[in-house]
Order: sequence, then structure tokens, then C-alpha cells
Amino acid sequence: MPATTPMTTKPVVVYGASGYTGRLVCEYLRQYHVPFVAAGRDEAKLKASMDAHVPGIETADYEVATVDHDVAALTDLFKGASVVLNTVGPFSELGPAAVEAALAAGAHYTDTTGEQDWLMTCDEKYGPQFAEAGLVLAPGIAQMYTTSEIAAQLCLEQPGLDTLDIAVFWGGSPTIASTRTILVNAATSKAHYLENNQYAEFPTQGLVQLVVPGQHELALSLPWGGMSHPVWFKRDPRVANCKAQGGVFNAALMNGVPQIVAAALEATKDMAPDERNEALTATARQVMNEMPPRENPRVNKTLDSVHASGPLGRAHCVIHGNSNYQQTGLLQAYAAYSLLQTPPKRVGFASGCQAFGHRELLGVLRSFGLVSEPQLTVQH
Repeated sequence: MPATTPMTTKPVVVYGASGYTGRLVCEYLRQYHVPFVAAGRDEAKLKASMDAHVPGIETADYEVATVDHDVAALTDLFKGASVVLNTVGPFSELGPAAVEAALAAGAHYTDTTGEQDWLMTCDEKYGPQFAEAGLVLAPGIAQMYTTSEIAAQLCLEQPGLDTLDIAVFWGGSPTIASTRTILVNAATSKAHYLENNQYAEFPTQGLVQLVVPGQHELALSLPWGGMSHPVWFKRDPRVANCKAQGGVFNAALMNGVPQIVAAALEATKDMAPDERNEALTATARQVMNEMPPRENPRVNKTLDSVHASGPLGRAHCVIHGNSNYQQTGLLQAYAAYSLLQTPPKRVGFASGCQAFGHRELLGVLRSFGLVSEPQLTVQH
């Protein structure tokens, strides 16, 4: 197995394969029998991560490749691949190089971002270029966004509904990378929702109590940067209004997040961008400085709830599941598996459901035992 390669002979590149999410993507690619390149900057870390953390890796058709994070080097690596699955964030900072390289190499692109400003950039700047090339650009394929999008799309099968109220909850802790992303995103961008088909800023990013289906206790939520849904549904003529919030079930952790973010922003407000990023990274490591353990479905539960409404109708969809990072890894792997066999349902900028179909993605999550049958209630 070669340690590096200037140009892949595999159809899929997992960029950031040694990270918590990246290695789960590799695990599911193996289950789909899709050959892949496990790519990143550190060869030793990549090999160790594959060997120690990807069950059954000895039966996978893969190779390891090290690459510098710049457009030229990434383009060289991506040439020959059909799909790039990117898990390297913060995406607003590191995403442009990967997207531009995928486009130059003629490869479809997906990532796991939750950064609303990055989705807007993909939509407005890169989407038309990918559409012209006949390629899909699908940032944000991840449990925190796609599973609730499935619920929203199930609601929208009922005509006449134009408003989406979305809540996403999960059990567990954020990874090192996602903690850093939360802080960087809070420092550099605003959170938006969709109102009358226009972006509107959340008036505050403080904690909000939400009713959670299936339990008596209220749960704490945050706009979480605005999330992906307002960007995806801005170009959906059925939807005029969309607001999404989320959080972890752990109330103590949720109570701590605003204080951590506020303190980090206050401490870094006068810093130069590079200095600020270093300080925010250090703060993130104080919050979470080790890989979370592999998910336990009895502990790492997920809940996605969507209320859809219109002038004369209502629908409510709830999806209970488990193992949010595994859902993300599976959704990413299925995206690649699908793209290697058939064109996407939409080229250019697209959500997971818009590119691959919400019922198809639901079937995938169901077939691997990661979500239960959706509970859909419709009022006419």
C-alpha cells in the first residue's frame, strides 16, 4: 500500500480521514465496497487511525495519501477521483481550497459542515460553476442537518405548507474539530433564519427552551450558527420561512456553551485573524481535547423534530435515532456510492435530500438501524 500518491486511482477521496468523522466515512465506504483514498496531512496519523479505528479495514480497497492543504496539491490528488468527501474544517476557512480543487479535478464534492456562512458561499460563489460542470456541490451532509431535512421533506409532501420550525437534538459531546468550528463560526459570522424568503439575523444567540417530543422535560437549544436549512430551503418555492435550532441533551453542557463562546469572543475581539484563530483553537482544546469514544446507541440518541405549517394545514414529523456521527459517516459514504452509479438529482449547489432524495436517504439510515420509522402527523 503506497504511502503517498500524486494522483488517485481510486474513485473516492476522503479528505481528513484520520479525524473522528473521517474514519467513520471510511468504515461505511468499506461496507459499500467502494475503493477510496484516505487523505490528510500526516501519514503516520492516517495509518494509525485506519488500523486502530476502522473495523474491518484489512478487507477494504484503499490507500493512504498525504497532501498539503493548498489548491494545487489537492487538485493533483483529486485528479482521477469522481467524488471528494471532505471533513476538514472550519470550512469557511479551509473549505475554499478543497472545493476549488474538486472543481478543477472534475469531481463531485460533499462535506460535513454546519457553518451557515460557508453554505452561503457555496451557494452563491461556487454553485453556478459546479452546475456548469455537471457536478454536485453538497456541503452539510451530516446528521445534524440531513436527518432533520428528511423530516422536513416528509412534511412538505403535504401541499400548502410554507413554514418550517426545526429542532435537532443529540446525545454526546462535540469532537475537537467541531468545538473549534463552533467558536470560529461564532467569532466570524452571524446566524440567520429565513423569513419571507429572505435571510434575517437571529436577534440573540442565547439559550432557548424547546419542547422535545417524547419527554416531559424541556430541552435547551441554540441557533447553532443558524444551521444549514435556511440556505437549502431559500431556493425551494414551497418554503417561505425556516428556522432551525439544536443542542445536546446534556443540560449542563448546553448551559456552558454560551459562556464559553462569549468569553472566547471577548478575549479575542481585538486580535488579528491568525492570532484569533490560534486562541480559539486553544480554547476549543480546553473544552474538548480528546477524541470522544465510539458511540453507544443506548447513550448517543438523536431526535429530529419538524413542525411544518401553512395557512390551512399542519404537519409534524419526528425521527428518533442514535449515533449521530455514524449517521454522518453513512450519509457521506452513501453519497459517494450513489454518485459512482447514477447522476445526482440536482447538479450545482444542493442539499443531501435535493441531490439524492429524502426517501432514499431515509431508507439508507433505516437499513443500517440508525433511525426509527418517522412519526408523521398531518392536520388538514
